[in-house]
Amino acid sequence: MKIDDVTISRKKPIYPVGTGLNKYLRMYQRDAKLPLAYRELLNFVETVPVMDKYGNDTLWETPLYPPHLQDQLYDALRVVYAKLKASGNTRIVEHKIIDRIEYCAFGNTKPFRVRIINRLNDVYDYFYIKQADASRIYGLELEEILSPNQVNYLVDRDTLVEEHIVGIPGDVFSKAGIYNPEYNQTRIAKEFVKFNERCIISLLGDMRAYNFVMQITPDFDDFQFRIRAIDFDQQFYEGNPKVYMPQYFKENLTYVQLAMEHLNEKTVMQYQQEERSSIVHRVRSERHRIKDLRDASKLQALSTPENIKRLKEGYGAFYNNATYLDCTSMTDIVELNVKNVIRQVKL
Repeated sequence: MKIDDVTISRKKPIYPVGTGLNKYLRMYQRDAKLPLAYRELLNFVETVPVMDKYGNDTLWETPLYPPHLQDQLYDALRVVYAKLKASGNTRIVEHKIIDRIEYCAFGNTKPFRVRIINRLNDVYDYFYIKQADASRIYGLELEEILSPNQVNYLVDRDTLVEEHIVGIPGDVFSKAGIYNPEYNQTRIAKEFVKFNERCIISLLGDMRAYNFVMQITPDFDDFQFRIRAIDFDQQFYEGNPKVYMPQYFKENLTYVQLAMEHLNEKTVMQYQQEERSSIVHRVRSERHRIKDLRDASKLQALSTPENIKRLKEGYGAFYNNATYLDCTSMTDIVELNVKNVIRQVKL
């Protein structure tokens, strides 16, 4: 593993959800009729910067709405939460209130983050309202299918609602928690290798430390670690293969150094093989869903011809496999990645 200078597009275009993907979303119950649209949340009059406890700008802002509009939005957001969490059963929000809304103009889909609180016990939760971007939706679906993680989201035309993914931000963990003496450093390094392998296969890009979280689960004799992506905006858009390899981002240097210190070439290959085997098991159990997702992408624009050409040539060189040159879309490359993983596991 090594660090390199990886550059990506600052702003990827939003790709509207096509008819094939819409059909897929209905088939797998990812669609919903929501009581508000993303664009309605843009009707604020001004914003106030959100600062962290140290006084640093978080790049989030608090939008301020006229009182009558705020009441309408808050009521609608409670229903959205019920649809996301309980198939629309509004009894779960009878004692919940919207505490605040935050807006991030820096993000690609310019998301709104909503904090909802149970007023009986002050337990809170978050969820997100974003512009529906086909790239991001494909990323969420591939995360559901190819990774060990489940994702919960809903789509209504140009509006995407996502569940909050709990965990310690990867950049925060690398600075403040990674060297905790109670943590097994080898386990953390192992998880980073597996996460790196998943990103390479699924073409999940821009996995810098602030775009994933570390989930820590106490076991009976140790701690288990799971890295989870939280940003899917750069799903198979860029043409540089290194964008899909977290090991090359300077923001992940601490994780790379940990892997170099605690793992050797043999153990890295072992963990990569373990992850490939896990992906094969998931593919076999979800083969019909993968086919439906692949069919949905046939008429869906997801990148530029220049990026597709560059990436298929890059992956062909990376794997020393000329078959990649026959790919005509980003999903062709993902499909070939998966087929190659299946062949490798069978050997």
